[in-house]
Amino acid sequence: MRDASKFGADTIAAEVADGIDLTGKVALVTGGSSGLGQETARVLASRGAEVILTARDVAKGEAVAAAIRDATGNPAVSVEALELGSFAQIRAFAARMVARHTHLDMVVNNAGVMACPFAKTADGNELQFGSNHLGHFLMTCLLVPALRAPARIVSVSSRGHHISPVVFEDLQFERRPYDKWAAYGQSKTANVLFAVALEKRLGRRGIHAFALHPGAIMTELGRHLQGEDFEFLRSRNRGMKFKTVESGSATSVFAATAPELDGTGGVYLEDCQIAAVNDAPDALDGVKSYALDPTNAERLWDVSEQLVGQRFAFA
Repeated sequence: MRDASKFGADTIAAEVADGIDLTGKVALVTGGSSGLGQETARVLASRGAEVILTARDVAKGEAVAAAIRDATGNPAVSVEALELGSFAQIRAFAARMVARHTHLDMVVNNAGVMACPFAKTADGNELQFGSNHLGHFLMTCLLVPALRAPARIVSVSSRGHHISPVVFEDLQFERRPYDKWAAYGQSKTANVLFAVALEKRLGRRGIHAFALHPGAIMTELGRHLQGEDFEFLRSRNRGMKFKTVESGSATSVFAATAPELDGTGGVYLEDCQIAAVNDAPDALDGVKSYALDPTNAERLWDVSEQLVGQRFAFA
């Protein structure tokens, strides 16, 4: 018997998955062509899961999928094109998934953008909120009919959610100056609230939702960062060490597979453990209470349905 209480910041994804048989399971990992998504996909495939990874650059994704197949000996690793900044593309993608796959067991919402210059999605939403939250919101809700209990939905959030709650009065920065870090923080808070709202709707059906902080890792997510951004991050981290991709993906794999989480959901994880609420202004760990607040979660759900132009009622 493994002792998951000993998992922590240095635990790597392969250790989390050790001994877990995913044969017959189907996992979807968004943003699987690099960084955390690539390692998450590799580890899930190594345990026998069929893995579908999404990528905006399909050629790059195909190269990654081929490398995962070679490394794991698992031939069931495929790539699908997905642009989370386009509702039309998301709907087309979800239709393909439901048509091609009799079931999904794990959805890992890993793709994202961080601290980018102001831009809008194809549908006119602020890019970070639109891609990090609304894109995954729409995709996940459209895929719910394919989820087979016991199933898990995993949203990769961040300790960046400490930067900002969801500012419902001005989601799109129409009445306040654009701040790329506030926009990122808002989108990461939305990831946590989405897990809370999903758990309320699906938990009783054996489909559980989680949000998590992977840790501080240097990946392609930081492609927009400039010198002052690294100073900002250092000031917030105050000596916290960076993780490797292998340890950074551990909490995603834990959320998707750990038997210790059976029957649990609507929680925020860090370092392969359920995090405590920490509302201290200078907190270096934990989850903000506003990110777990059920009233905020329901408000975000309603706003998200309005913005994607579709209501979702799960029986």
